[in-house]
Amino acid sequence: MTADDHVVRQAVQSLATGVAVADVKGWRVEFENAVFFQWFACEDESLTLDRRIPGFNPERARTRLEEGRPYGFDTEVEVRGRPLPVRVDVRRLADEGDLALVECRDSSKEHEIQYMLDSYSTLAERNARDLQKERDRVEKLLLNIMPRAVFEELKDFGTATPQRFDAATILMLDFVGFTDMAVASDPSAIISELNDIFSSFDRIVETFGCERIKTIGDAYMAVSGVPEPNPDHAANVARAALRIRRYLERRNSAHPQEWRARIGINTGPVIGSLVGVQRYVYDLFGPGVNMASRMETASEPMQITLNGATAEQLKDDFVLSEVGEMEIKGFGSQRLFRLESEVRSFRL
Repeated sequence: MTADDHVVRQAVQSLATGVAVADVKGWRVEFENAVFFQWFACEDESLTLDRRIPGFNPERARTRLEEGRPYGFDTEVEVRGRPLPVRVDVRRLADEGDLALVECRDSSKEHEIQYMLDSYSTLAERNARDLQKERDRVEKLLLNIMPRAVFEELKDFGTATPQRFDAATILMLDFVGFTDMAVASDPSAIISELNDIFSSFDRIVETFGCERIKTIGDAYMAVSGVPEPNPDHAANVARAALRIRRYLERRNSAHPQEWRARIGINTGPVIGSLVGVQRYVYDLFGPGVNMASRMETASEPMQITLNGATAEQLKDDFVLSEVGEMEIKGFGSQRLFRLESEVRSFRL
């Protein structure tokens, strides 16, 4: 052995990676450094690589080398009683006939990095799912207090522009004797019933092309023609009002607690706007809303009251009965009507 060979051998022996030279034909080890021997120690020198390195496939390794490609795989050894992940790479030595160089390196750091990446990826995916759930929850909450078109504008631009609607019909509803009912009965039970009733109202107005705008205590407000124009806005609200009254009549016949409501309807111009900064509320303003409120106040329990202008739009498709002239605060003398039924039978 020359001095240069001795220097190279010493350098190889001092490497922190396992290195060996093996015969490709039989996979007998011709040379190995100290680290390789430590990781894949054996007392029998005749043992080949496939007997010393767990997971080594001699046929696959030989085929890969004959194709001019390296052969690599991951395995695990026990060092000082602890498992150690090891990456094994085998490639043919140039100009050395049937000899192959076997390099084995500690891959625990790579495994740790991969574990961290997988953990971060899992955490990121979980956070993304949680964020989407929160977004869905917020969207659901906002859609409970504003129409979808307004929500989409708020989401896209961060604000919603107030709009004037010249053709809209508003429904106002208020329960008779609700305050006395809440005081005399179990408050939690009454509120639970009210919530159930309002939820049914929501389904009804949605079915008839209307939007629930808000509830205040036992008052309920819905509209058609806002924020999306609808040529049938007056008929939509009239049908919703009739269906709400029928729902209450059927509920009262099956429940011990009777709920009687006054309903007012009016067609007129309104302004729709999102109000509030930290707590958003979509609301309607203008004379059209005020008149609907006056119609509700002027109505008898379980009656649907409207003025002459609204009656004019409904007279061909609905049965109306005239109440007579009445002085309406802020609007002077008005000719009022009751909505009785629909001329053409309408069913869900």
